[in-house]
Amino acid sequence: AIEEKEHRKITEIFEKEGEPYFRALEKAVILEASLKRGMVITTGGGAVLDPENIQILKKGGWLITLRATPETVYERVKDSRHRPLLQSGDKMAEIKRLLEIRRPYYDQSDYFFETDDKTASQVADAILERLKQT
Repeated sequence: AIEEKEHRKITEIFEKEGEPYFRALEKAVILEASLKRGMVITTGGGAVLDPENIQILKKGGWLITLRATPETVYERVKDSRHRPLLQSGDKMAEIKRLLEIRRPYYDQSDYFFETDDKTASQVADAILERLKQT
């Protein structure tokens, strides 16, 4: 949604405008999407760094965190050129640093699902099964 609104890739937004500009866009898109019903809103891992985003997301439904070990995250993103925060330096060290910073925010989620050694379909099925029980 951010890329559609800006008519450019997130990496370009980060490069030209910086992370604070991106986070403001992200917040606006989260607020707009949260006003709709029957939606699944997927965000990047940094969206929860803004406590207002957490409140907005939880107000309209459940906040779900998908967890993975740093090693799994690394394997998933090591060749990606679309992760602005992982474009320089030691990717594994940066992944560990980001996960540690974000942990207290992730811990505010309603539900947590481990994704290591699971396909997207398996994780989606587990989420749907859990939410049916709620």
